[in-house]
Amino acid sequence: MAAGLTLYSYFRSSATWRVRIALHLKGLPYRTVPIHLLRDGGEQHATAYQSLNPEGLVPILQHGDVTLTQSLAIMEYLEEVAPTPPLLPTAAADRARVRALALLVACDIHPVNNLRVLQYLQAGLGVADAAKQAWYQHWVHTGLTALEAQLSRWPVGDFCFGNAPTLADCCLIPQVYNARRFGCDLAAYPRINAIDAHCQTLPAFIAAAPDQQPDAA
Repeated sequence: MAAGLTLYSYFRSSATWRVRIALHLKGLPYRTVPIHLLRDGGEQHATAYQSLNPEGLVPILQHGDVTLTQSLAIMEYLEEVAPTPPLLPTAAADRARVRALALLVACDIHPVNNLRVLQYLQAGLGVADAAKQAWYQHWVHTGLTALEAQLSRWPVGDFCFGNAPTLADCCLIPQVYNARRFGCDLAAYPRINAIDAHCQTLPAFIAAAPDQQPDAA
């Protein structure tokens, strides 16, 4: 890729983390621009940042004169412009299955547990800490139960689909981290735990982890 890549990132953002994993798996160097989601009310709300992404969310990926938002769209873009190594299988049906797993995490689990949702529950609706925690854990368990069942439909491999990492793994690993961070008991998900344990040994996943980021605090 001739033009450089710039990633607007928050070290704990699971959406940005997905993109970091994909970038490292593909061996694509990039520059990080930290956007702190909590400092000064959230740097994502600044006018300059919202001129790049009116949603006021991370990540943003810039590639030359191309500016992209939404983590799955960014990862699909990387798959097209840097197809090796692939993060999707070859067969059309298998590609759809991997996308479905990725979307289960990114669209069904993550949005109802996103920082801005939790902040609104507490600050906007006056939900107590314990109730907010129960909300988080309910939706995580609902989603992970479905994901574990989906994973059991295919032969066991090191990853979500077979023995090579895919977009589904890019989405799953940050969600597992966040679930543990919020006190979710994940004992009921042996396949998910095995995939997570394996990914934690791989250089691309290690390099993408929150504690390895320049803005980690």
